Amino acid sequence: MDADVIVIGAGIVGAACAHALAQAGARVRVLDARLGGATGAGMGHLVVMDDNPAELALSGDSIARWRGLAARMSDDCAYSPCGTLWIAANDEEMVEAERKQQRLRAHGIDSRLLGASELARAEPALRKGLAGALEVPGDGILYAPNAARWLLAQNAGSVHVEHAKVEAIEEDGTLRLADGGHRSAPQVVLANGIQATTLCPELPIRPKKGHLLITDRYPGTVHHQLVELGYVTSAHHSEGDSVAFNVQPRPTGQLLVGSSRQFDTIDLAVETPMLARMLQRTLEYLPGLGTLNAVRTWTGLRAASPDGLPLLGRHPWRKRLWLAVGHEGLGVTTAPGSAHLLAALMTGATPDFDATPYAPRGLREHA
Repeated sequence: MDADVIVIGAGIVGAACAHALAQAGARVRVLDARLGGATGAGMGHLVVMDDNPAELALSGDSIARWRGLAARMSDDCAYSPCGTLWIAANDEEMVEAERKQQRLRAHGIDSRLLGASELARAEPALRKGLAGALEVPGDGILYAPNAARWLLAQNAGSVHVEHAKVEAIEEDGTLRLADGGHRSAPQVVLANGIQATTLCPELPIRPKKGHLLITDRYPGTVHHQLVELGYVTSAHHSEGDSVAFNVQPRPTGQLLVGSSRQFDTIDLAVETPMLARMLQRTLEYLPGLGTLNAVRTWTGLRAASPDGLPLLGRHPWRKRLWLAVGHEGLGVTTAPGSAHLLAALMTGATPDFDATPYAPRGLREHA
């Protein structure tokens, strides 16, 4: 198939970009090296985040798009509209829950404050004495690897997936493959997560390692995705190791437990001290976790930009190249909004929200 666009990477962001471009009428070739990445390693949460207005605009748009796709998605995508409870451990965090509600309301996103007794009724497994929570019912979860495959399959006549590793992006925009072959198209989208820096070393992206654990099946133990209100402070600062309470109920009845952050390592080994810190944090909120059986632990690497926002738009100097990288831990959440924005920019359409905050920035040309 002659392609109008080549997308490098078939993870959730690349798949969403291919889907959006095909919907806009483009013929798309997706090149994927099958190296595995954040799509397969992450939690698959769909959560509106409001660290800043740009993050809120992108995540809010994306969650709405996921809800629109949900009715058509295959069962193996495991979409669940479980909602999120942002847990307030004390009165100070309850004040932050109220501020968060105001920010979400200003953006048209529904949420509800729960007092201590309401929280205890909603999630009996949480420890006693918590101040309350903010419920965001529109949030959800899904199984991202299957969701990516589903997105790629929706435009079978317009999207072709080729298993190939791109070795280099040459000066004229041609892609050189590991097998010595070449691929070329009028436009190229780089959407391969942390691997993007091997092709574009000028990208201001750093690896951010995370640990996850999944339990055996305990249906009904937890009903919502549970996140501490200190998550943003604990997990999203730019330096140092950190952990935060984040547990989600999988449709299988299993509990998926996070989260941890470690910068500047690409060692995927499970580190017992970091895992222990993460689980101790979880036990502070969910004491019964200590009686449950864990069946697997693993790690993954997030691609983090300096300001926490993805780079979405035309590369400043590489011919034909567009960027959809640097999503950190929100690639699944923000994939459809990112894809909509990029497809609009690439086709001359008007995006549904301002593209300026995500324009590629901080790139330094190498000698």
